[in-house]
Order: sequence, then structure tokens, then C-alpha cells
Amino acid sequence: MIMIGQSHSYVKMKSMFFTGLLCYNDVMKKADKKSSQPAKRSDQTEVLTGLEQKPLVLRKARFVVNKGRDEGKERELQTPLVTIGTLPDNGLVLTDPTVSRRHASVEETSKGYVLRDLDSTNGTFLDGVRVREGYLQAGSLIRLGQTEMVFSPLEERIENLRSSSDRFGDLFGSSPSMREVFGILERIAPTDITVLILGETGTGKELAARAIHNRSRRAAGPFIVFDCGAVAPNLIESELFGHEKGAFTDAVKSRQGALELADNGTLFLDEIGELATSLQPKLLRALDQREVRRVGAEVAVKVNVRIVAATNRDLEKEVKTGRFREDLFYRLSAVKVHLPSLRMHREDIELIAGHLLGGISAEVGKQLTGLSPEAAAALTAYPWPGNVRELRNVLSRAAALSDGNRIEAKDLFLSHGKRTSTLEGLSGKTLEEIEKAAIHATIKSVSGNKTEAAKVLGIAYSTLYEKMKKYGLKV
Repeated sequence: MIMIGQSHSYVKMKSMFFTGLLCYNDVMKKADKKSSQPAKRSDQTEVLTGLEQKPLVLRKARFVVNKGRDEGKERELQTPLVTIGTLPDNGLVLTDPTVSRRHASVEETSKGYVLRDLDSTNGTFLDGVRVREGYLQAGSLIRLGQTEMVFSPLEERIENLRSSSDRFGDLFGSSPSMREVFGILERIAPTDITVLILGETGTGKELAARAIHNRSRRAAGPFIVFDCGAVAPNLIESELFGHEKGAFTDAVKSRQGALELADNGTLFLDEIGELATSLQPKLLRALDQREVRRVGAEVAVKVNVRIVAATNRDLEKEVKTGRFREDLFYRLSAVKVHLPSLRMHREDIELIAGHLLGGISAEVGKQLTGLSPEAAAALTAYPWPGNVRELRNVLSRAAALSDGNRIEAKDLFLSHGKRTSTLEGLSGKTLEEIEKAAIHATIKSVSGNKTEAAKVLGIAYSTLYEKMKKYGLKV
């Protein structure tokens, strides 16, 4: 994968690299142990990528109207929530005047499809019985007003996932695992299906989300990034949903939130695992109702947004511990895509580095032709705990230091566990002293940009904020 972003200074890379090096062996042992365990099955549409190719299963809901004004109408919808009614923004639009504007919904949950009445005037009937909520089966008969329809769950199973391309947007890789990722992304990008991208920090989750948007029918619309871990806790509701003038002390004028700004486009919810539990039900309601209520507003605003979310957390584990809502998890994870860590597809490192150097050469004002064989071997052997983001930073530093037209091994300053003066300097210091020094050096290296510093450190903005408070650090 190739990641395009700002390069960082040698001071930052040096401090962060050697601090992270202390726990690398333990991390790698845990990662290897996890990778050897069988993948856990889920009732949701799920994609697992690795050395063994897995089929992609896309779930759809089929509705066939067999009685009423819209008799003969058929719809196959690939979305975890379908609303039915006479309003044009419903997933299934009916013209029957006895059907309410937003009459009922059908939602895919972990236990199956659920039919819900949405406070309709004439009620919702399932197999002849009026229901507020009920589980659907294949062939279930739904009656809304004078309209009857048959529901059927469908599955599209795609066995051959591997793409013929070694690129998807600004992601690169010719290994089997990356070609499988590209094959999945190629198939889901043109749809409006919700996607959850999983992977370690630095693997290119935002690049994947942006490429999905650019390949979708919404490409002409906005692509809005909302980092759930980079906004101060007291501002996150306003930033996500917007606010009205006077809603709180500093609200001097009305402001659109990320959901409104992404209308007719794509909203990328980065680090969704960091979203406060108090805001999770509000986000779920906004996604389900396709409307946003600004802070301090009395009237909701309709929005048409595709959601792509990303996290480096194990959200299924977060659900079990109660830190993440189960219904929101299933709403976001219609399709799950796992981006492999760089150490899991080392054969792509030289290819990725070559593409990265193209952009880096322009930044440093040098004509770099590539890597020496020794440099390529060194990059391939290194474990890359920071993944492609770290690779880019190492190459940026090497490009600045190089005195030739290609990167040599001596330019890379990579260490594989040998003791250095930096490691010796850590001896005798407490973990808090080391952490404080690393945070201070990183913030300084990015000119006080705390959002960028949090990304480099691999922690949430809120975590960085708390640690700065703890250590009395100021920008």
C-alpha cells in the first residue's frame, strides 16, 4: 500500500522508533499467535483476508409486491436497513395512499431480519398478524395498508476474489492478500453498502475509504473525514451533528456537522471505536432515520450519506465488554474488510517503496531512481510496527540524507534489536519519563499539531490530550 501524507522529522522518528522497539518482540509474538488462530464466523457479511482465499458473501433483501397499487414491483436491496413508505427517500417506495410516508422498516441484525412498524396509520401485518416488531423468514407475507408483498433473503457468493490489478486508488500491492483486498473493494465500491475497514494503524484505511468513494456513484459528491478520536470530547457532538446559533456558549452562529456536509457523498468515520458511548445511539438513529438533528435544533434535517468506518480496535470484543453498541456495530459492518499489516505481505514492500519514492523525490527536490539491492533487502527484513506510514517516514528521511540518485542501506538508519546509544539513554528512566519525552519530541517535530502527533504516536486524540494534561505538556 502507498500512503501519501506529510513527512516527519528525524527527531520524531528516532524517538518513536526506539521507544517502540522495546516492546516489538512481545507484540510480534502476540500477532503471530493471533494469526494462527482460526477466524471467527459471524452472521454479518464478512470478509477475512489472509493467505487462504475466502469467499465474499453479500446479503440482499428481495421484496415482490403481489397485491395492491404497485403489484408486480420487485426490488433487491443490499443494505442492512430498508425503510418502506411513500416518501421518495425510502429504500422501497410505494404509491398506495393507504401506506404511510414512512410506514415500516426491515433491518438485518445478528439474529436475522426484523420487520418494524414505524408508527404507521394503518398498521403493519406479518403473515396476517398485526405486529409492532417481528422476525422475517423466507416467504414471509408483509401487508402495509392495501399492499401485500413477499420477503425473501438472498445471498450472492463470490468465490474468486482476487483482482487482476496491483492497485486500488492509492493502495498498492501484488501479493495474494492485497489482490484479494482489491477484489473485494472493486466489487463493493459501486454500491451504497456500508463498509467497516479494519487494520493496524498505518495500513491505509483512509486511503481505502477514499478510493471506495472515488469508484462509487457518489464520486461527484463530497468525501468527508471525521476522526472520532481527534475531536475534543466536549465538541464531538457539535462536530458530528452540527449546532444552531446559541446552542451553547461559543455557538455564535449555526454550523453544519460532518453528516450534513457529507450529504449525497461519503462520510468516513475514522477510529469509530473511539466514539463515546453516549453518542453511539444518536449516530445509530441518524443512520437509521437518514436525518440529523443539530444541537439546539427543533427540526431534523434529511441527509443521504454512505458510511465507511474504520478502526484498529476489535469491535466485536468491544461489543462484548459493553463499550460499543451491538446494534451500531451490525449497522456499520455490512461488509468488513481487513487490511493486512505490512509484515504480512513483505513481498510488496519494494513495490510500495518505489511508488512512495516518486512523490518523495518531488518533495525533497531530488531525482531518485529507486533502492539499491541492499536497501531493498533491509526494508524487506524490517518488521514495520508502524506499517506503511512508518515506511514513508523512513524513506522521506533517507531521501533527505541520500547523496546519490538512489537510496542506499546506510541512508535508512534501521535497527533490528541491536543496542544503540538511544537505547542506552533510556536505561534508568521510568516508563512515564520515556513516554513524556516521546510525546514532547513528537509534538515538537510536527510543529505543535496535536492531531498529527496523535496519528504518529498511534493513539487517539483524546488519549494524547489526557497524557499532555497528566505530564503538564503545552504546545
